[in-house]
Amino acid sequence: MAYQKIFKRYELKYLINIEQYKIISTVLRDYMRIDKFGKSLICNIYYDTDTFLLIRRSLDKPIYKEKIRLRSYGVPKENDNVFIELKKKFEGVVYKRRINMKFIEAQAFLKYHKTKSETQISKEINYCFELYKNLKPKVYLSYERIAYYGMENTRFRVTFDNQIIWRDYDLELSKGVYGEEILPTNMYLMEIKTDEAIPIWLANCLSKNKIYKQSFSKYGNVYKKIKEKEIQKENIYA
Repeated sequence: MAYQKIFKRYELKYLINIEQYKIISTVLRDYMRIDKFGKSLICNIYYDTDTFLLIRRSLDKPIYKEKIRLRSYGVPKENDNVFIELKKKFEGVVYKRRINMKFIEAQAFLKYHKTKSETQISKEINYCFELYKNLKPKVYLSYERIAYYGMENTRFRVTFDNQIIWRDYDLELSKGVYGEEILPTNMYLMEIKTDEAIPIWLANCLSKNKIYKQSFSKYGNVYKKIKEKEIQKENIYA
């Protein structure tokens, strides 16, 4: 296991079109820098119960909710580093706890719940598996991301995701990117990630261009699509 990391921040989400994306990107260049990875491919496997208990609870907007996922940057090979993440949200504040290990080690950990060196975060992840019982891979979700970080506060980040693709079969990161899109190609999901208030210059930009905060969950929208398909099948055979 390479390392463990903990994040605490607010995450604000906005659905924007390509013209709004161009405007905001131009403004950001005066105050922020593009992440060293530039445009990156982020791939995830979300774990849940057979009845999708975690995401169903999340969509009910409780005070506390959590998700568990396996994440890679790009399509991983056995010895590439990946992240196992436990993402919690309590009273609007996001707490993301993650451990980094080789892909082959992460697969073994998620199956057998044992690691070479136990940490506090690995214990929390194992507790999550014990608590919810029978957590398993349920959804593959990937997207292209462009990330910016603040010049004055590097913890302040703005990300743009598009080409958000999902599937509920072939649930392995190594299989590659294919499936269905959640959003039209010309739409972006913008996220502002901060442990402070939004800077005035950015708030003014959003207001001027009529860009408003929305509730949007990638995994949540995938779950809705899965349920829609189930209902359509039931109607066909009814």
